[in-house]
Order: sequence, then structure tokens, then C-alpha cells
Amino acid sequence: MKNYKNYLSYLKNGIDKLDLSKLQKIENIIFNKIKKNKKIFVCGNGGSAAVANHFLCDFNKGIKLSSKNKLKPKIISLSNNIETILALSNDISFNKIFSFQLDNYYSRGDIVIVLSCSGSSSNIIEILEYCKRKRILTISFTGFAEKKNQKKANINLNLNIENYGVVEDFFQVIMHMLSQNIRLKFIKNKNKVIL
Repeated sequence: MKNYKNYLSYLKNGIDKLDLSKLQKIENIIFNKIKKNKKIFVCGNGGSAAVANHFLCDFNKGIKLSSKNKLKPKIISLSNNIETILALSNDISFNKIFSFQLDNYYSRGDIVIVLSCSGSSSNIIEILEYCKRKRILTISFTGFAEKKNQKKANINLNLNIENYGVVEDFFQVIMHMLSQNIRLKFIKNKNKVIL
């Protein structure tokens, strides 16, 4: 019972401390990129990879349907193709599993979103450094990243939570908040449950 309460306490504290003004800024950037028909690349490892893949559904399907095809998001998860990831890991370097793919697909004006609890994974650092060299706008969501790794992205939202499960829960919550807030721009009845 005590462990359940501790976990919920982490969640409650995270909710109270969530930087909503920064989240609004990130939403505005994503919304503008979607309107301009730019690609939004997302990546992460482990549970963060699952959230990156979930972005595809909630944005590519959900926003398109809610906007009645006025918006056609182009979310691409670099964590989504296990065959490519394993080939790159084996033949080139695990560090380059995201940046190598991005090099094939990105166009001017696209953005990259990374999800990382620690912010220190070698493949996350590599893609952020690649983006810096190519002048690609980056947004990072981190849980307990060191300051130097928070600064590697153009915009960082660090949760200051040192619990992997809670951080990954928050990544999912943030993804849903962003998606639903954009969808609500196109829904007349704001109290309607969004499926």
C-alpha cells in the first residue's frame, strides 16, 4: 500500500510542477509545423519509444479526423522500425539508429522531438548533435536530465522526476495533452469526449 501511495505522490507532485507555459509554447510550434505540412520526427528508447510510436496514432489519425482533413500531420517515429534499428545497430552503430534514419527523411523546416528519461542515452545525444549541425529545431522531453543535456535541444521540458515509470507516464500524458488540445481547436462541443 505504501509503495502505491509513493508512486501516486510522484505523479501528483509532477502535475503540480508541470510547466504549462512551456508546454503551450511547444504545442504552438507543433501546430504551426503541422499547418505548414512539415514533418515531425519523434524518437526514444524503451518505454519512451512506445510513447514515440503512440504519437503516430493520436496525431496522424486523431488530429486528421478531428480537423475533418484540414490538417494532415506527418509524424514519423524513428523508433518504429525494428528491422532498420537492428540493421543500423549491427552494421553501423547503436548511437546512430535515429540520426542515420533522419538523414534520409528530413527536409528544411522539419522538427525533431526526443523523449528520454535521463537525457543521456548515446543515440539521443547523437541525434541532438546531428540536428544542431543541420540546424534542425529540436524539442526534448526529459525526466531527470543533467543541465548540459537539457541544453542540447532548442527547447527542453525537464520534469525533475527521478522515477522512470512516472516519467514515462508523464511522456504519455504530455503527448495526449498536446494532441487533444490541437484537436479541440476543431471541435465545437468542447465537453465532448474525444476518442
